[in-house]
Amino acid sequence: MRKLTNHTVGRYIVFALALVLIAVSINMFYAPHDVAAGGATGLAVLAEVAFGWPVALTTLGVNVLMLIAAVVFLDKATTGRILLGSFALPLMLALIPQYRVVSDPLLAVIVGSAIFAVGVALLYRIDASSGGTTVPPLIFKKYFGLKPAIGLLAVDLLVSLGNIVVSGLEPFILAVFSIVLTSIVMNYIETGLDRKKTVFVMSNTALPAIKQVVNEQLPHGLTVVPVTGGFSDQHKEMLMIVVEQADYQGLTRQILAMDPDAFITVADVAAVHNGIF
Repeated sequence: MRKLTNHTVGRYIVFALALVLIAVSINMFYAPHDVAAGGATGLAVLAEVAFGWPVALTTLGVNVLMLIAAVVFLDKATTGRILLGSFALPLMLALIPQYRVVSDPLLAVIVGSAIFAVGVALLYRIDASSGGTTVPPLIFKKYFGLKPAIGLLAVDLLVSLGNIVVSGLEPFILAVFSIVLTSIVMNYIETGLDRKKTVFVMSNTALPAIKQVVNEQLPHGLTVVPVTGGFSDQHKEMLMIVVEQADYQGLTRQILAMDPDAFITVADVAAVHNGIF
């Protein structure tokens, strides 16, 4: 992904893929079940349920209004960043047909939220935006110091409340659930899919043998760290080993087989860049 987004053509490919995913989540999972889970597309779903207006056309209208607000209240760089997405997303919504993929609303929201989260996370990865209601939080930040995440959550919840008026309480509950689920999935994606374990090892008897095992048997990142014992005040070495998730259990078993008294601590790693893997 990093190599792809480093090139202009690659960035446009990721941009198009992200918008397709967002449009699929709206047209095939949210809109068929009348669930408006925030954003310009949420307003568009509400308008479709209440007045029969096309989702793509309403999204375009909201995005144009938000672009005008960005021109008035925000800088040119921010306006430029959201310009393309503001018109490209409505186009994708118009091209992708609205179709009910699953009949169960809860399943639709779960799948739709996951797809939507991947699409938005891809946009974030290339520092792009689909426009719409991402603009008000930026205005709130500039003039009132409100964090964008909080502002966006407030806007999304306000849009979701429209479900109660237009569709009833159940779509509102599903919309709130969708916002929470989308946030969780996005957080997982943004902190890295290349997750590994960092294993810290101290041993009084088997450190050389453990280093040999790691170097010979595992795709790894190995660092020898000089440490000082807090109780003994003795200078020792500690191994910091970064391993794949699948190799973690095997590594700890081997370490404990070589030294049952080895001191081992483990931490999750969200992402690893470069190294020996």
